[in-house]
Amino acid sequence: MNTTIHAGVSGPITKKDITFKSNGLKLAGHLYLPVNNDAVKQLLPAIVVGHPGTAVKEQTAGLYARFLAEKGFVTLAFDAAYQGESDGLPRGLEDPAQRVEDIKAAVSFISTFDFVDPNRIGVLGICASGGYGIAAAATDSRVKAIATVSAADIGRQFRNGGDGSQDISIIKNMLNYAAAARTAEAKGDAPASFPIFPETEEQAKAMGQHVYEGWKYYCTAPYAHPRSAKTFTWSSVDRIAAFDAFRFVDMIAPRSLLMIVGSRAVTKWITEDAMAGAHDPKELFVIDGATHVDLYYKEVYVKPAIDKLESFFAAKL
Repeated sequence: MNTTIHAGVSGPITKKDITFKSNGLKLAGHLYLPVNNDAVKQLLPAIVVGHPGTAVKEQTAGLYARFLAEKGFVTLAFDAAYQGESDGLPRGLEDPAQRVEDIKAAVSFISTFDFVDPNRIGVLGICASGGYGIAAAATDSRVKAIATVSAADIGRQFRNGGDGSQDISIIKNMLNYAAAARTAEAKGDAPASFPIFPETEEQAKAMGQHVYEGWKYYCTAPYAHPRSAKTFTWSSVDRIAAFDAFRFVDMIAPRSLLMIVGSRAVTKWITEDAMAGAHDPKELFVIDGATHVDLYYKEVYVKPAIDKLESFFAAKL
């Protein structure tokens, strides 16, 4: 059985609760600091860590932030707007433009600390934040290196499905519901939402391995978190459907791109799409045997991912 890693791992770090603004909204985050820095007398490299689409900072983003802080980086994991402890109404709005702005705002925030070297800031995006992080890095030259783990372009996922084989009629029907919801809101109705996950284990299993693994992580103990999103607003759908995370991935070069993906990930094709459009320097790192969600928390897969991220950011920052 694979060992799991929880966000309470110990190590020579300190964690601070912080807040910062993104488009006028107050975002909540955790700042992780290496303890052994001679009372922060030297400038350190920093990494902004973005969470998966429905997650919160206490889940996989916090896990990776903690491990990388143990390696000597200042790291910041935060809740995206409209989620977790961050501001934003309606709750559960997934707005790709805002999510990209959140990452840029986090880069701005972390660069203000006098112990952070503003010329050595990187971004790590996990799942949906892999797509958001690439979009942010493409147009923000302050990001000196970008890495992803189990990257997902949420636009591709909604249009084409997790495995890329979804019939176009599904997103068209969703867009019809989204349009109707916008009209209803204009007439005074409350924002309407739809569930992200199946209600039961049986339903999740019937929808395939990828859905089941996501349901297990987000909806069952010990992985679930009470503040993680379980619904999206219908007004999220047309925003998501029009988003292309990799449209300008070629603009990251000559800065470096590392993409980490599991060999068994249903979403591996999304990472491969991004790599095809990116220019050198770029690297694809495949972790044998891992699925998309395995890289969120299973020690046998997270450890090699962290080791690769450490060497990448140490070299590129």
